[in-house]
Amino acid sequence: MDIPPPPDPYAPPPPEPQGRQGGRQGPYGQGGEQGAYGRGGHQQGAYGQGGQQQGLQGLQGPYGQPGVPGAVPYQRWPGSYSPYSRPPVNGFAIVSLVLGILCFLPAVGLVFGLIALAQIKRKGERGKGLAIAGSVVSVVGVLLLVLAVVTGGARDVVEGMREAARDARANAGAFPVAKGGCFDAPDGALDSMEYAFQVDEVPCAGRHDGEVFASFRVDHTRYPGDDALVGLAETKCAAQRSAYVMDSWADPGDAEIYYFVPDRSTWRRGDRHVTCLFGAADPGHPLKGSLRRDATTLDAHQLAYLKADRAFEKAYGTQPAEELVEDDLDGHKKWAARVDKGLAERARQLRAHTWPAPARPSVAALAAELDRGRAQWAKAAGSADADSYYDHYVAGLRGLGDKKAVAARKSLGLATTSPRDATPGDGPGSGLDEGHGEGHGEERGTGRGTGGEGSAAV
Repeated sequence: MDIPPPPDPYAPPPPEPQGRQGGRQGPYGQGGEQGAYGRGGHQQGAYGQGGQQQGLQGLQGPYGQPGVPGAVPYQRWPGSYSPYSRPPVNGFAIVSLVLGILCFLPAVGLVFGLIALAQIKRKGERGKGLAIAGSVVSVVGVLLLVLAVVTGGARDVVEGMREAARDARANAGAFPVAKGGCFDAPDGALDSMEYAFQVDEVPCAGRHDGEVFASFRVDHTRYPGDDALVGLAETKCAAQRSAYVMDSWADPGDAEIYYFVPDRSTWRRGDRHVTCLFGAADPGHPLKGSLRRDATTLDAHQLAYLKADRAFEKAYGTQPAEELVEDDLDGHKKWAARVDKGLAERARQLRAHTWPAPARPSVAALAAELDRGRAQWAKAAGSADADSYYDHYVAGLRGLGDKKAVAARKSLGLATTSPRDATPGDGPGSGLDEGHGEGHGEERGTGRGTGGEGSAAV
């Protein structure tokens, strides 16, 4: 029994059976011998088609040539054939990437990138990677642009707030620079405060004419008068100076103390503030760097050391008004007793703090030196006469610990030049100015406007 071959999936469907037309049917129920050989005596093909020649013409090769019976014919590509035919690259994708890289109109680049992605998906074009890259780079450009605008705007807002604060202070009559700020004055002149509202605030790190170290409010219901305000400024500015410059060894160079007080006209506008200033003694040699030495600029060990120093400085700064011991022996003896207690408190605080390892030996040596100095000041406090007092006083000056303090201060990063001259023979308080070891240079009073007091050493 003959098994027919499987049907060819690419062959045309066979014609409807026509029954017997004489001779023997073909293998698929087609005509007999006449049908088998067709008209004209040509043999039909395997599927009942024309003779051999006609069957070969029914199966063509890939290039239109006669094929082989049973072979699968090539399917023609719709359109002209080219081995290099590829979809085009989307133009919006290219433009998006260029705009994103150049940071030129990044928002437009982002829009073009989104348009390109939509067109690529719809048309089947190439350039999806370019469109995505252009969109991402454009987004980064937009964010950077927004950040620049916001940052610049924030700076403008902060500066505007500062200017508004200065204007508000100026309108109220107060000094336009706050505590800790530095400024330049026209021609560097601080003696006349007619220039007060023409000052320019500048960074303290550079050269400047003045620095504000304190400000306080006057608690008077009525204008107290020029002399009363000047006296109040002299007293409180000197006291607050030590809170701003806690290190009495920190040498401010040629700095002097100035103060800015209300006058009658500014008092009527609500000005009740006195401003304390450091100013350059010589306008040709301005200040450089901030003089501030307080909790905002010092570490915990430096603060502990300076607080111990302060306990002694307060006692040492209470010497009698009479410079000569003979004129007030009892007053000097009481002062010596206060110095003894101040040295004791200083030594106690130095021993109570836990110092870093490099500072421990020098701080311990300083505390021991203070104990030896205390003995001399205690003897001075018990002296029977001026001569005995002088002997113990001179020995006590050498026991203040300044030489030992240099090493301790150096290990802590503090100033190492003492404001005191320990050379005996100049009387009590030798080497200390009116600020009791904390003042350097003169203190000057400065009035307001054309009716100001001018500068005067006090």
